Amino acid sequence: MVTLVFCFSMSSKKERKPSKAQKAKQHEEEKERRVQEDEEAQLQAEREGQERLERERKELELERLELKHRERKQDELNELRHLLEENHYAVTKWRTDAVEKAKLVEELEGLLRDVTDPQEGQKYQEALINLLELIHSKYHLTTEEILKRASANIDTETGNMQTVVKDCNITLCLWANLKKNPRFKGLNFKEVSLGFELPKQLAVSDIAVRILHTHYDHLSLLARMGHLKIHTSSQRSLAGGDEVPADIDLPEQGETKEDGDVKDDSETQQQRVDEEVQSIQGLEGRKRAASLQSRKNSPQPAEGQGSQIRTQMEVFGAERDLKSPSVQLTMMDGNERAQLVDLREYTPLGGVFYYNVFRLPPQTHQVNGWEIRQVLDTGLQVFPYPTEKSNLDDNEALTCPPIGVSVMLPESVVFFETPRVACWDAAGKQWRMDSITDVSYEDEEAKISFKMGSFQAFVLVQETYANFPFQSWELRPLGQDSAVFTVNGALIDLSIMIQGDQCMLQSEQEKGLSHLLGKWMSGPSLQRAMLNAGINIFVNEYTDKYVSTCGKDPLTEHAAYEQMALFASACAFSWSQWNAKCGVEHLVMQVCEHHGPAPVSKDLWSLYLLGAQRSHKLEITEKSEVFSPDHYPGSEFHSTFIHMLRDNMSTDGIARARESNYLFVDTVQSLLCTTRPLMYS
Repeated sequence: MVTLVFCFSMSSKKERKPSKAQKAKQHEEEKERRVQEDEEAQLQAEREGQERLERERKELELERLELKHRERKQDELNELRHLLEENHYAVTKWRTDAVEKAKLVEELEGLLRDVTDPQEGQKYQEALINLLELIHSKYHLTTEEILKRASANIDTETGNMQTVVKDCNITLCLWANLKKNPRFKGLNFKEVSLGFELPKQLAVSDIAVRILHTHYDHLSLLARMGHLKIHTSSQRSLAGGDEVPADIDLPEQGETKEDGDVKDDSETQQQRVDEEVQSIQGLEGRKRAASLQSRKNSPQPAEGQGSQIRTQMEVFGAERDLKSPSVQLTMMDGNERAQLVDLREYTPLGGVFYYNVFRLPPQTHQVNGWEIRQVLDTGLQVFPYPTEKSNLDDNEALTCPPIGVSVMLPESVVFFETPRVACWDAAGKQWRMDSITDVSYEDEEAKISFKMGSFQAFVLVQETYANFPFQSWELRPLGQDSAVFTVNGALIDLSIMIQGDQCMLQSEQEKGLSHLLGKWMSGPSLQRAMLNAGINIFVNEYTDKYVSTCGKDPLTEHAAYEQMALFASACAFSWSQWNAKCGVEHLVMQVCEHHGPAPVSKDLWSLYLLGAQRSHKLEITEKSEVFSPDHYPGSEFHSTFIHMLRDNMSTDGIARARESNYLFVDTVQSLLCTTRPLMYS
C-alpha cells in the first residue's frame, strides 16, 4: 500500500518588490562605491610610484655617497695617519726627556710600567724588589734597637713597653712583655687603631710583638713574579689561524704541592696546560675573527693600490695585533686553588700588615752606675709559635690556640663591601685565605677583627672589578686643551678633569679619597693612586674574564679613542644604548660640538655609527624604539671619524681641534684606552 503525502508551503507574507526610489538609491550607492574604489586605486598607484621614486633616489644617493667616499678615502686616511704620527713623535720625545729626570723607586716603577720585553721587565722587577727589601731590613734593625732598650721605656701603668712610630710610609707598633702577667689578654694601640690578642702561654713568655703596617705592598709584586708566565709566539696570523705556543715553562712540583701529597703526574699537568692554552687561543681567535669580519665583507682597493691603501684599523692596529699576550697559570688541585688569592680577580689594598712575635733581646742592667747588657750576634730572633707539631703530642698541640688581631680599615682606601683577609705564604710566595677564622666587622667603626693560627703578614683584599660594568660615560670639553671624563660605575660615580697632561679626580664620595680629590697629577700617577685607593675603572688583559662586555672589535675601538682624543677640545662624546645593539663590527656613540664648561643639552646630541671601513651619522635618536643603521638624510660617508665630525662642526670648533696640544691629546687617549668605555658599558 502506497501512502502519498502532499506538503504545501505558503509564505506568511507576500514578498515586496523594491520601489523605484529604492532602486535609484541603490544605484547611486553602487556608483559612489565604484568611484571611491577608483580613487583609492589611483592613490595607491601614486603612493607606489612615489615610493619607487624615493627608493631609486636613495639608491642613487647611496651610490653617489659611496663613490665620493671611495674617491677621498686615501686622502682622509693619510691625513689621520699624519696627525697621529705627529702627536706620537712629540709625546715620545717628551717622555724620553722626562725619564732622565726620574729617580729611585719612581723611576723603576715607570720603567716596569712601560717595558715590553719580558727579560727587561724581570730585571726591573728584581731591582725594585731588592730596593724595597733593603728598606724593609732597615725597619727590622730599627725594631731590634728599640727592643734592646725596652726596659728603659716601661709604661708605669702596665709595666710593659709599648710604642708607636709613624711616618708617611709606615706605622710601627711595638710591645715588649716585661711584666709577664698571665692575665694579660691583649693591647690596642689607640692612636693608630691597631690591636692584638695573645693566649696565656705567650702572655708569660719573654717576647715582643710587632705590627708593622707598610703603606706599600711588595709582597703582592713577589706573588705576581712567582706566577708562571706562558708567552705565545709573536708571529700571529692576521687571518686568525691557530698558533702553537713558542715556549711553555712548567712549574716544579715543589712549587705548588707539598712533598708526598700528590705523585708527580706530568701527563695530567701537560693536559691542564694544553686546555688553558687552547682556551686562551680561542679567545684571541674570536677577537681576531671579529676584527677581520668587516674587512672580509668590504670591497678591495683597485689594482695597483693594494700595497698602499689599508683601512685605518689595519694601519694603526696591525702592530698591536701582532703583540703576544702573557698568561699566568698555576698548577694545583681544586681545593688548593680555592684557598689561594687570584691576583687578577682580587686586589690587596691598604698596604701590608706584618704581624710578628720575637724573642725579647737581653735588657740592660744598672750595676754600680754602669749599664750592662749582654750582646748577641744572632740579631732579632723569631719566637716559634705555634711550636713545631713534631715536638708536641696531641694534648700539647691543643694548648696553642690562635692569636687575634684587629685593624681599622685604612683611611686612604675605599672598600665597597666588607674586605676579605689573606695571609702571606712565604714558602709559596702567594696570598692565602685558609688560615683566617672568627672574622668580625664593625661597620660604624670600620674595624675588622679576626684570628690566625700563627703570626703572619696579612692584607685586606677586594674584588678588582667591583665597579664594572659602567652604567654610562661622557667626555666633555671645558675649553682649549681641557676636558672632563665622567664615569658612572656600578658602585661609584666619578669624574676626571684633564688640563694639558695633568688630571684631577672629582667625586661625591669623600671617604677614602680625601687624599686624592682636587689634586693635579699625571695620568699614570692618578691611575696608580686610584687603584691603590680601591677605585678601579681601568682595564687590563684579564678584565673580560670577570666582566661582561659589548664584544667590540678592539682595533675599531682603539681607532675611535685615537680620534676622539684629537677632537676632545671641541666635541663632547657620550654613551649610547645602541652601542650594545649595533653588532661586533660597529660602535655607536652620541656626539656634538660643545664649547665651554656648561653641561650638554639633551637635544643637541647626534648619533654616529663607526666601522672599520667608514663612519656616518645616524637617522635614529637615543629615544627611538629600535636600532636602525640608516644614515641621516643629507649626511655623507667618511673613512675616518674625524672627517665625519667636521661635516657638522663650526669653523671655530675645527680650529680648536686643530690647535690641541699633543700632551692633552695623549692624556685623553691614554685615559680612554685604559678605561675602554665603549667595551665595558
